[in-house]
Parts: sequence; structure tokens; C-alpha cells
Amino acid sequence: MIISLDPLLTEDFTATVIAIVLLKVLVIFVVGLVATMLMVWFERKTIAGMQNRVGPNKAGPFGLLQTLADGIKLFFKEDLLPVKADKFVFRFAPYLSFVPAFLAFAVIPVGGDFRGDTGGIVTWFGHATRVQLADPPVGFLFALAISSIAVYGIMLAGWSSGSKYPLLGSVRASAQMISYEAALALSFGAVVLVAGTMSTSGIVNVQETLGDWHVVATGFVPFVIFLMAATAELNRPPFDLVEAEQELVGGFNTEYSSIRFALFFLAEFMNTITMSAVIVTLFFGGPQPIRIGDTALDIPLIPNDLEGTVWLLGKVLVFLYVYVWLRGTLPRLRYDQLMNLGWKLLIPTSLGWFMLLAAQNVGQDRGWNTGVVTAVSIAVILICVMIVQAALKVSAANREREGSVF
Repeated sequence: MIISLDPLLTEDFTATVIAIVLLKVLVIFVVGLVATMLMVWFERKTIAGMQNRVGPNKAGPFGLLQTLADGIKLFFKEDLLPVKADKFVFRFAPYLSFVPAFLAFAVIPVGGDFRGDTGGIVTWFGHATRVQLADPPVGFLFALAISSIAVYGIMLAGWSSGSKYPLLGSVRASAQMISYEAALALSFGAVVLVAGTMSTSGIVNVQETLGDWHVVATGFVPFVIFLMAATAELNRPPFDLVEAEQELVGGFNTEYSSIRFALFFLAEFMNTITMSAVIVTLFFGGPQPIRIGDTALDIPLIPNDLEGTVWLLGKVLVFLYVYVWLRGTLPRLRYDQLMNLGWKLLIPTSLGWFMLLAAQNVGQDRGWNTGVVTAVSIAVILICVMIVQAALKVSAANREREGSVF
């Protein structure tokens, strides 16, 4: 079936099937909102611990309801509209950032039974299905496309505000997205080469053992590049140039208040959760249990249908902590450093590694010696690196000789 690989949608659309689909939609939306609230609390408490502070501890047990209290406060605050703002675009932009954060999560497998040959299929109310809202053949392509749309919300928010500081933030967001989207896509392409599919469930299914996890199968480099490019695309520290308060007051959201500011706030943290789930699904087996050879680690007292969800949650929490850790420890990059990292390091490295994996795949298909193919590919890549470095040195020397044009 073209629209989905989920066995549930290959059946007749009975009332039960429709109810299961609606249940999935409701669960993803509610869990997404709750997870975002908990992520805000988790980040504030973790950074407070790193900085020897207390953090939220008054609203609810351990301060768990602090995010809810902040949301209620923002909901009842005055919604300001700048005089020179484009009213329709100004009001529409927050939703363009908020909605894609949830849509991207729709194709992520959030659980399932991966014991034996089940392939993540579970049975609900007598119907076989996957524990994800949709499973199209190009699932990850959809997720990357949706995540790229979110930058339009930032860009339109800055442009429509009628103020120079938000505009500068939105321009930075556009340049940043262009700089890092290519490296992100090439890293994803490396995973597709190894997995042979763009379906999210298919990518999870081929990562059965630790050696099959794509962080190992692709040679670790695509994972590092994907993590760095994803951090930049999320506008997370140390790549949060679009809202650098020392330079741009508050960046693209300077003129926003009340619930519209809250939507940007929620979108940022929801995108962090979604991208962490994407990284886990691409490189660390998603809901697959940790399996070494034929031995799989089993979580006691948890049914197999729910065990995949527990594994996914544990893996995602690791990356959420990594994002918080980066925020609490690294200084923000300068804008020229940000561009240099994207254009001069990440894109060439991801392209070179992609070509190396492609050459190995072609060599295996045609029966060539893998060692020879790898050695020749590495030699060609090193020659290209030297040519690029020489070109950069010549360009730098020319700039220094000619002086600044401003």
C-alpha cells in the first residue's frame, strides 16, 4: 500500500480501526504536551544542579508543576501587537513553528514488540498495528521536510514584527538552516544506504543487534555530524544565534508575548524531544532492545508490547540530557564560526563519508575487494581535502591582501 506500511490501514476502515487511529492521534498530542512540560522542568532542574542552584521547587512536588504555572501565566497575559507589524503573518507565525513539531513525531515508532520476527507489530483490540501514527515508505523524508518547515515560522515571525532585531534573528535562522540542512540530509543519506529503506519502521527493524545499530554500521561519523547539524537546526546552544540576547534583545520572538510567545517556547522544546527521538530511531535502534548476538536484554515485569516504549524512552532521555548538558556548559559560537563549521567542515565531511559508503556498497554489489575500494576512496577524499584547504588558504590570502570592503 502506497500511503502506509502499517498493517492496520490495509484492512477495511471499520469503526474499530478508525477508533485506534484517533486514539493514536490523541495519545501523541497529549504525550507530546506533557513531555514538553516535563522537558522544560528537566532542563531547568538539571542546569540548576550544574550551577549549584535549587531550581523550580515550589509549584507541585519537586517543582513539577512549574511549567504548567508558567503556561497559565502566559495564557492570561496581555497579547501585544506591534503597530508596524503585519498582523496576519505575526499571528500566524507561532503556529507554523508549533504544528510541525507534532507532525514530525507522527512517523516515529514509539514502541512495539521486537522479539522474534514480529518486527514491532502489536495487537490492539484484535487488529495488528504498529505503535506509531503513520508509517509511510518515505517516513524519514517526511520528518526532515516537516522539521525544515519550522524555520518558516521563525523567519516570518521576525519579518512580520516590524522591528530590526527580530528581523536579524530571522535572517540568521534562514542562513543557519541552509548551512546545516545539507549536512543533516547527507548524514541521513548514509543511514539510507546502509538500511536500504526510508521507512521509519524499516530502519528500526534492521538494527537488531548492537553491531547493526547505524551508529556502528555507518562508521560513527554520520551520527556525530547529524547530532551537530540537528542541534544547529533546533537553534539550541551553542548554536542559538537566532535569539542571542546579548546581540538581538530576544531575537525573532522579541515582540511576542502571552500565548504566542508560549507557542514558540513549546515548539522549541517539543522539537528537541522530536529530534532526540529521530536520532535514536536512525542510529540507536529506536524501540529495539539492546541485543548482543542472540541474547537480548529483558526488562523484568514489563510485557513485550510495552518494553519497546521503555527502551525508546530511556534512549531519548540520554539525548535530552546531552542537549541540556551542552546548554549548561558550552559558550555560544560567533556567527562566522557557525557558518565556517557548517560550510567548511560538516558539509564536506558528510559528503565525503557518504561517497565512501556508496563506493563500498557498489564494490560489494560487483564483487570488488572491499579493502581496495576503501583505500582508493580514502585516497580520493584526502586529495579533495587538500585541494579544498589550498583553495581556502588562497582565498584567505586574497582577502587579507585586498582588505575589508567596508
